[in-house]
Amino acid sequence: MRHRKSGKKLGRSPSHRLAMFNNLLMSFFDHERIVTTETKAKELKRQADRMLTLAKKGTLASRRHAAKHIKQPALLQKLFGELGPRYADRPGGYSRIYKLARRQGDGAPMCVIELIPEDEPCVPKKRKASVDAAPAEAVETKESFEEASVEEAPAEETPAEDVPELPPEVPEAEEEAKKEDGE
Repeated sequence: MRHRKSGKKLGRSPSHRLAMFNNLLMSFFDHERIVTTETKAKELKRQADRMLTLAKKGTLASRRHAAKHIKQPALLQKLFGELGPRYADRPGGYSRIYKLARRQGDGAPMCVIELIPEDEPCVPKKRKASVDAAPAEAVETKESFEEASVEEAPAEETPAEDVPELPPEVPEAEEEAKKEDGE
């Protein structure tokens, strides 16, 4: 069973997979944008967001934890000196994935993973509000809504000359037919 084992195996041994993702992380933080397969990008996004969260903390312990995965001191300095402060006000979601066309050789789905620009606003997800949790003042009945819309609608005054005469609702022939059916 796979209890508490997260992530994709990608058909590699654990040491190969660890080395591959460490190299992908270093390339990602160096260039801030890389092209890779979709499965690798999804796994890389998880790890990169964790590293950026560590960089936001900026403590010695978080730096040592990030140093396990990022072996180059210059990249570690860039992560903690430049990227961490860049996303200090952002609550999460530091990277995004764009899908590309399939790879020519084997048809693997390709995509671009990149860091989100610092000036892009963070849009929080909307949560579904339950009806029970809504306060009683916020719930309007149909009648109160109609009354409010009628009161708020501006009354437009038109001269009597511009108003055309409307034909009667029910012609006399139809009234006689209804009387015959009713008797």
